[in-house]
Amino acid sequence: MTRAHIVGAAGYAAGDLIRFLDSHPDVELVTLESESAAGTQVRDAFRSLAEIRTFDGAGSALAACKSGDIVFLAGESEKARRLAPQFLASGARVIDLSDAFRVGTPNAVYGLPEIYRDQIARAQLVANPGCYPTAALLALIPLGFLADRIANVIVDAKSGISGSGRSPKLASMYAEVDGDVRAYGIPSHRHGKEIEAEMRALGIVAPFVFSPHVVPLTRGMLADVYVIVREPLDEDELRAAFARAYGGNPFVEVLDGTRVPYLPALAGTNRAQIALSLRGGAIHVMTGIDNLGKGAAGQAVQNMNIMCGYLEESGLGHRAAIV
Repeated sequence: MTRAHIVGAAGYAAGDLIRFLDSHPDVELVTLESESAAGTQVRDAFRSLAEIRTFDGAGSALAACKSGDIVFLAGESEKARRLAPQFLASGARVIDLSDAFRVGTPNAVYGLPEIYRDQIARAQLVANPGCYPTAALLALIPLGFLADRIANVIVDAKSGISGSGRSPKLASMYAEVDGDVRAYGIPSHRHGKEIEAEMRALGIVAPFVFSPHVVPLTRGMLADVYVIVREPLDEDELRAAFARAYGGNPFVEVLDGTRVPYLPALAGTNRAQIALSLRGGAIHVMTGIDNLGKGAAGQAVQNMNIMCGYLEESGLGHRAAIV
């Protein structure tokens, strides 16, 4: 049995973490730490949760933490940078859901199991990828064999508004978002560096364009990834590459024929759907995920399972839709 703690437990991703971990057969959920919600009931913050327990105050997780525990840091990056070394010093293993350790941190393993499964299994600190990079990189991982033939990579991705977090913001209000498809973070979004760093690690050095958008959905993400190649490519060769890459991965489904990702089917899950086509001299890959599932909480639990030697699917066989 693994003891787990969540710091920043009142946010959207943390809510899904609570649901996943509460049903995990090998996890004892010990601490739900939240500065903003300390002393209030969890079921008041997340009305779909029936558990009668309260949020713990600041410092509770560190006080309760023991060697071998798992700590999920689900708050801001600055807080993660401050707290992660303290939890690691106590002998705990840390999974950080912020962007604090994703790029250029030697002692952190990038938590995308489809690339780094073996390293995650040995890690003390895992940097859980963002939702945009997860969707984009799942489209690109199988294309490493084409690296020297790729001329350009374009990622056009749309996210549900829950990706903006739970803190009230004018730009995230329903009246501001409804009826719009809003491009933002142009020309330099913080997740662009994360995507580019992992592209380079795959050997893809082609120029890269990233355009993120918010759409009027609560949750879900669809990434259209266009890979322009210098030489013609056979579609059978392309599909074989994706079959090789994802044949042993329990959460990635490569769709056949003309099927495309369906976001309602992915909501509250750790699943990803991928569609492929060759059009106009470009490889077009569409990736659908839940931005709070495979893009955050679900992937964090998957990483925990790998770190602890559990089946990757443990605790992830049901929907965990908080919003």
